[in-house]
Amino acid sequence: MPHDCRLYLLTPPTLPADFARTLAATLDAGDVAALQLRLPGAEDDAILRAADLVRPVAHARGVAMMLEGRPDLVVQAGCDGAHVGAADMPAADARRLLGLKLQLGVSCGDSRDAALTAGEAGADYVSFGAFFPTTTLEARSHPELELVSWWAELMELPVVAIGGVTPENCAPLVRAGANFIAACGAVWRAESPADVVRAFNSAFVEA
Repeated sequence: MPHDCRLYLLTPPTLPADFARTLAATLDAGDVAALQLRLPGAEDDAILRAADLVRPVAHARGVAMMLEGRPDLVVQAGCDGAHVGAADMPAADARRLLGLKLQLGVSCGDSRDAALTAGEAGADYVSFGAFFPTTTLEARSHPELELVSWWAELMELPVVAIGGVTPENCAPLVRAGANFIAACGAVWRAESPADVVRAFNSAFVEA
């Protein structure tokens, strides 16, 4: 049965000086569900400044703004929620920090148990990956496509597929039931990030 799959963008790990302008053009190019501000190792002040830069661009286009790894800064940063992994904090702790109104996403690698635990803890979505080789994330796990199918068939909670996904290789993940495809390097390392967003959206339809 066909389902809608949408793009979930992660920011580059350091934001170029003209990033707000690039981001605006990229988000204007096609449907993007969410933008995750991901600045590994950044100080609180730097995260908040970056949030102030990109949040207005995302929100003006109806794109949800997620903050990676820092549920404690979400309200101050004006974000819509947080995304946490095993190295950040347990999903239940993140949910307590966020309350019930803000969104929570949880990285689960290739672990069914971690995903089930995240769901029970109140996650709004789970992510699995890395499905393909990637230099953006330190990939500790490489799940099989069947993991997405298993989750999509059994659970109503949305699932994000992440890790080296491109417009050229995303179709099997879409067909397996991924609700969102996460992308970072494929978009921002391209000469035209906007063209890649258009290519992803076309690939989702064709899959």
